[in-house]
Amino acid sequence: MSQDKQLLSAVDYVLSEAKRQGAEADVIVNRSNSFSLKANQGQLDEYKVSSSQVLGVRVVKDARIATSYSESLEESSLDLMLTNALQSARFSKQDEHQTISCVDSKITTDIAEIAQEDTTSADDKIALSLALEKGVLDLPHASSAPYNGYADGESQLILANTQGTLCQHFERSFSCYAYTLFEKDGKQSMAGKVSVGRRFDELDPSYCIEQGYNLARDLLDGAPVATGEYSAIFDVGALSSLFGAFGSAFSGVSAMKGITPLANKVGQSVASELITLTDAAYMPNGMAIAAFDSEGFATQDNVLIANGQLSTLLHNSHTASYLGVVSTASAARGAKSSLDVSTNHKVIATGQSSASEVKAGEYLELVELQGVHSGADVVSGDFSFGASGFLCRDGKRVQPVRGITVAGNFYKMLKEIDAVGDTQLVNDSRSFFAPDVRFARLSIGGK
Repeated sequence: MSQDKQLLSAVDYVLSEAKRQGAEADVIVNRSNSFSLKANQGQLDEYKVSSSQVLGVRVVKDARIATSYSESLEESSLDLMLTNALQSARFSKQDEHQTISCVDSKITTDIAEIAQEDTTSADDKIALSLALEKGVLDLPHASSAPYNGYADGESQLILANTQGTLCQHFERSFSCYAYTLFEKDGKQSMAGKVSVGRRFDELDPSYCIEQGYNLARDLLDGAPVATGEYSAIFDVGALSSLFGAFGSAFSGVSAMKGITPLANKVGQSVASELITLTDAAYMPNGMAIAAFDSEGFATQDNVLIANGQLSTLLHNSHTASYLGVVSTASAARGAKSSLDVSTNHKVIATGQSSASEVKAGEYLELVELQGVHSGADVVSGDFSFGASGFLCRDGKRVQPVRGITVAGNFYKMLKEIDAVGDTQLVNDSRSFFAPDVRFARLSIGGK
């Protein structure tokens, strides 16, 4: 029996058994294969091939819900998994809003760009891995490339339920990265970059080597600026980290639990009218493309903020039912996890300001943030974390900056925006798209 047929047979078995025992259920299968390499002192330090396969079930019986999973497809293991889920459900709290609600969905992610054939030899992949480290070490004052590597992988997702839904997704991805430890005159600085793609030949190792090296070099002499308030522009990668730290603020699950201040602000102004934020199901070259969510509903673009006004939170069928709103088809669940919500690609729309307008006068360009998640409070919006970057004037870097603390309130800063650029940028992981956004004031703790 082929692997796909074996997986589908296991899925059918679990669903049939669940129905036989008077329960509704959905099943998620996550299967993945990965290959990774790392270099150290001109030799391969890691050559790793791994695979995983997990089948998870969510059962609903008498309005009680529970999950369980198995890494084996043997019937005895599947029986035990289902028994554990049904027994756990007996002791869970009744919840009429969480149901198996996706009926007869038959979606396959049919987007050729995410599942291209890998014809690259292992030797070529090894050569790229070794070239990453060597490329860094060949540069002046680069004492080491402490973090470097190559990876590729493929992942398969099968989602099915007792309501006739059967959805399938397959994708393949490639990545490489290199970090430079730059040492000169007794000082050190480290920075790196990542390149991702859907094909091996999409990877840009020169970008990882040169841009990581240049940033480490340029930050070497960084020092704190004077404590005070500064206008700030976050590098697109840093801006992605900031929005990621406060991502749960836009979650219907957080609204249901009462832990987001945005819960009751749909239809109200929550940001500058210059800001439009969308969760996009598909972006050209995006790395989070999927045709269906974790319940089997077709994904869609969801405008979260439109010209400063909160349009919706992200919902699955559970949160939508609980809060009496429409689902945004944003369900997220893995084989080992319970139902949640998530975005695909976060996209901040471009504005009308040219680069010279966004970067007029003095401001801080923040390129690296440290301790973002531990330093962010989603409920209050307050944050405080370390940062590095450059003090800039009229688009030109005046001096490197390190050892500062950036503090503010996320919800307040969304309303205090001076300008939004007219050119779309993308972070290294190709999941966050945004132009330059100039925030009017952030508190900087320096010297």
